Amino acid sequence: MGPSEPADRGEAVRRWRALLGRSRSRPRPMGVAQPLAPPLVPPPLAPTLVPPPQRVGEMPPPPVQPAAPPLPAALVGTVPIPQALEVIRAHVGRPKAVAFVNPKGGVHKTTATVLAAATLGSVRGGGVLAWDDNELRGTLGLRAGTARHARTIKHLIGDLPGVESAVTSGQPIQDVLENYLRHSSDGSFDVLAGDEDPRVARHLNPDVVQRLMRLLTSAYDIVCVDTGNNVESANWKTVIQQSDRMVVTTLPREDAAFTADWMLDLLEEDGHADLVADAVTVLSCPSPVRSPLLEELVEHFAQRTRAVAVIPYDPALESGSTIAFSKIADATRRAWLDASAALVQGWGR
Repeated sequence: MGPSEPADRGEAVRRWRALLGRSRSRPRPMGVAQPLAPPLVPPPLAPTLVPPPQRVGEMPPPPVQPAAPPLPAALVGTVPIPQALEVIRAHVGRPKAVAFVNPKGGVHKTTATVLAAATLGSVRGGGVLAWDDNELRGTLGLRAGTARHARTIKHLIGDLPGVESAVTSGQPIQDVLENYLRHSSDGSFDVLAGDEDPRVARHLNPDVVQRLMRLLTSAYDIVCVDTGNNVESANWKTVIQQSDRMVVTTLPREDAAFTADWMLDLLEEDGHADLVADAVTVLSCPSPVRSPLLEELVEHFAQRTRAVAVIPYDPALESGSTIAFSKIADATRRAWLDASAALVQGWGR
């Protein structure tokens, strides 16, 4: 740790406290669903460990590393498991689309999309699709499981009129889509993979995105959309307009959280204040050592969105390769159970 890092972290916390004051004064839209369980007070940070004094002539002892403190109790295991399972299994009414959003890269957006789809699909017994709508070489298709074929969204767009005609003529929609979709490694959800060709983005205009959304939501109860990073693209804006709920993914880091906060401001200015207030924020920990910003960020995003979930660090997710839901830690699965319950809460009423 560099000599200036503690001061830098203190300044970051002070900046977030200024944002917290702004958040508390912001009126929230009426009719927003409440969290599944009231938040508890998170535990304080672990005390700094000081090594014993060194005697003359002795080699200096190795630096003592503090043990990773537990995550805030309010955000892991808050909801009783039977209640969370009941909420996730409930009828969602008409099919729903969920946008996973943050214009900054590297904030576990694809990971969150995969794990949310895996949790929802495994608990509900299917009916869930993960759609890689990142315009520039999205990796969801690689991380979600093995590919039975090389077809991607590019091929579905190219064949879209024929696919729509086949469905309209009465062919089973799952049979028609089978040639374009992949399955997750454990079979709990299906995947519409992105394409490496950046020119595919040219074809993702509002009309095509709306047609894709209609097609996919007529085949699945819940469609989880891994969005791109350009908040001004017609594709991104159309997905937001078509979505029933948002999941804001971020890390307990200043740059990632500021970008998420800026995006929420932009969405409110564009008339999506209700969507922002009804969103679920997912804070994924990239390290076993808890960030000193974590509690401040939890408080901040709890003021801006309906629910906040903290996902603990999991070394099984570090490699960036295929995510095997069965291989992640129990604590990670437990946190995603709570997050997924918050994600679907209130649907079907």
